[in-house]
Amino acid sequence: MSRNLLHTEFDSIAALRNALQGRKVSAREVAVSALDAAHAHAGLNAFLQIDPELTLAQAQAADKLLDAGQATPLTGIPIAHKDVFVTQGWRTTAASKMLGSYVSPFDATVVGKLLQAGTVSIGKLNCDEFAMGSGNENSAFGPTKNPWDHSAVPGGSSGGSAAAVAAGLVLAATGTDTGGSVRQPAALCGVSGIKPTYGTVSRYGMIAYGSSLDQAGPIARHARDLLDLLDTMSGFDPRDSTSLETCDGAQNIPGRMRADFEGAIKVQNASGALPLQGLRIGVPTEFFNAGLASDVADAVEAALKIFESLGAVRVSISLPRTELSIPTYYVIAPAEASSNLSRYDGVRYGHRAAQYHDLAEMTSRSRTEGFGPEVLRRIMVGTYVLSHGYYDAYYLQAQRVRRMIVNDFQQAFTNQCDVIMGPVTPTVAKHIGDNREDPTADWLADVYTLGVSLAGLPAMSIPCGFGSPARPLPIGLQIIGNYFNEGQLLAIADRFQQVTDWHQRKPGQQ
Repeated sequence: MSRNLLHTEFDSIAALRNALQGRKVSAREVAVSALDAAHAHAGLNAFLQIDPELTLAQAQAADKLLDAGQATPLTGIPIAHKDVFVTQGWRTTAASKMLGSYVSPFDATVVGKLLQAGTVSIGKLNCDEFAMGSGNENSAFGPTKNPWDHSAVPGGSSGGSAAAVAAGLVLAATGTDTGGSVRQPAALCGVSGIKPTYGTVSRYGMIAYGSSLDQAGPIARHARDLLDLLDTMSGFDPRDSTSLETCDGAQNIPGRMRADFEGAIKVQNASGALPLQGLRIGVPTEFFNAGLASDVADAVEAALKIFESLGAVRVSISLPRTELSIPTYYVIAPAEASSNLSRYDGVRYGHRAAQYHDLAEMTSRSRTEGFGPEVLRRIMVGTYVLSHGYYDAYYLQAQRVRRMIVNDFQQAFTNQCDVIMGPVTPTVAKHIGDNREDPTADWLADVYTLGVSLAGLPAMSIPCGFGSPARPLPIGLQIIGNYFNEGQLLAIADRFQQVTDWHQRKPGQQ
């Protein structure tokens, strides 16, 4: 077996880009190494499909661009896509039996943009079924394992994406974040991930869960890698009705986030000896409650002290409706899922039951056989809250609380702080099967991420430490920004990663 180049020699996009453009290594060599590594780590169950023929064809195209001197910053970079982005040639299953053999006739916008930029896809990644879950245990094809501890979950729903990056199988992966599903697995696997402002990245070709919440985002090791990916993925898309044409007065076009990132770096460099001089960090008191494990609290506190040493100022703030984000999200998201998943009826596409007597029974049997327990649970909750007599009491009330949550964040950003920081998860990764007897227990673990998604704000997770000696698993720090401030968030994270090495730690090397 060949050595894993992404694990031993090139652990960042910048390092590999320099080697590729200097022709010290070819895109094909890197792709073959990544394919070998993916097969060697098949036990992680991170990939749902690998097709060497498709991968090597993309690598060959990348090498032609490199030889001709026409490469982009991402040409030849090995990535993989969460299996909710439709892709030509590859199966797109959403980790569900309902779409077990579906092959899309077109690419999702995110997939198309990254392919056009010259990336090389290694395959499709495991996730919670239809992105519904917090541990990647709801996949119809079995759970993904955390590379740091194979008995632990990698987080969800983008667990396959985070695990593949953490294990060094790819340099980056796409994910989706509906209530924390990029940030949470990034935190639990010790890598970096960002959810951009809702509407800055197209949802076209992304299999829908909750349409007012779903947002694509990348996962990688370094903040600068996230910038390379997110800047390429973003931009207005007329095919997506939720896509933003302008961002805070500026056009939503590729290059905007990089300009914001470089602008933030220049401001930091001009501010004096300390790179983050004057940055106001809001720390919500509600994020440090009795449910937060002491090892997570200690790691987050240590990270905050590092930011203070870089010149930032800590400000105590309140987000009083933090706990209300859980019931609010679990009314709105299932309601939207109930509507979005109604299309899977066994008639046009998707699983169809083998035996039935009439159309109604065919639909009922097809949906019962095709959907897993968590998806059925959320469809039932969503249908209930949308039903006559309950719509006003639950759904409309949840939307009112959602607006209050938005106002809480805006009050903090307007009057008190520039960014907000805190934990991503209350604990390190739990063991696979820990919450089997109480499926809703995972819902409570999203308490620190849900409010951001309900408000449509950008937020990211970066590694900031490890748990107690009993369970020394990765811990993530959450950085939340105001609308369209992705460039600022990435610049702040980059400064932190220049003076720490948590993001460079790898399984087996701690």
